Amino acid sequence: MKILVTGGAGFIGSAVIRHIINHTNNEVLNVDKLTYAGNLESLESIADSERYQFSQTDICDRIALDQIFESFQPDAVMHLAAESHVDRSITGSAAFIETNIIGTYHLLEATRHYWNGLNQNRKQAFRFHHISTDEVYGDLEGTEDLFLETTPYAPSSPYSASKASSDHLVRAWHRTYGLPTMITNCSNNYGPYHFPEKLIPLVILNALEGKALPIYGKGDQIRDWLYVEDHARALYKVVTEGIVGETYNIGGHNEKQNIEVVKTICKILDELKPQSNGQAYESLITFVQDRPGHDLRYAIDATKIGHELGWKPEETFDTGIRKTVEWYLNNLEWCRRVQDGSYQRERLGVNA
Repeated sequence: MKILVTGGAGFIGSAVIRHIINHTNNEVLNVDKLTYAGNLESLESIADSERYQFSQTDICDRIALDQIFESFQPDAVMHLAAESHVDRSITGSAAFIETNIIGTYHLLEATRHYWNGLNQNRKQAFRFHHISTDEVYGDLEGTEDLFLETTPYAPSSPYSASKASSDHLVRAWHRTYGLPTMITNCSNNYGPYHFPEKLIPLVILNALEGKALPIYGKGDQIRDWLYVEDHARALYKVVTEGIVGETYNIGGHNEKQNIEVVKTICKILDELKPQSNGQAYESLITFVQDRPGHDLRYAIDATKIGHELGWKPEETFDTGIRKTVEWYLNNLEWCRRVQDGSYQRERLGVNA
């Protein structure tokens, strides 16, 4: 197969491309705008592969997209290009509307134009896989409730509203035009090459520098944590084996309160890289004002993808978080380089 991956220089996108190049015989074209969170260093290990190519292109550029489809002739699209940071969406929502909604529209139209020109066999085999988030479902009230593929949408932030909008567009293009689409909604990802604005890498890097570890509110927000390489395997299963028109929820079966996550990281760092002053890293924890509209609990029921496609996560939170902390300890130079001066781990989304 020839797979066009949008957003392939991002955290999840780069994991998907590494998985495809390392574990299949497929070709990949990575289409990425290279915003602040896109980093080609995440793909250095496979960059020399004859089956990999890169195009620095904005998915809002319809003319460029048409040229890419014409020259690459993909058999599938995996659409991961998105603005994804909730706090950043509160401070500046315009980029989220532009990329996540308008960009998805342009990509769908470019795909539809290309797909309509394929012969019948290729047209039937073609797939458009849209990668989304569990945040479109909003907040879970009960402690035992789980997000199902049929859970109604109730997004809380500009980010999740923009992703919900893109999901609706993808479903509409399937229903109206017959475009063979599939959607996946995933829980919180973590692992190597994660941009330091997100909770886990932020905590690791702040701790190593002896800086405060900011916890929103009481730290009792609950998330289901999914190791990014487990997610990459799931996404490849969906694009190659999933049923057209279906939605698959992907979760790690690892519900943790934010405060638990931070304390776990602190304990691993105490073991692997103790502070020179002899204090435990937990002493750096600082409780700060909560994010506006912060959802309390997300939790995914991943039964469907398990039963229908035979996927399940390989990493527990304990094994995955240790691998993640060790990766950051061994790749501090990467962390310094990706923070190009536009973001210095300051808090965003406060003075909206």
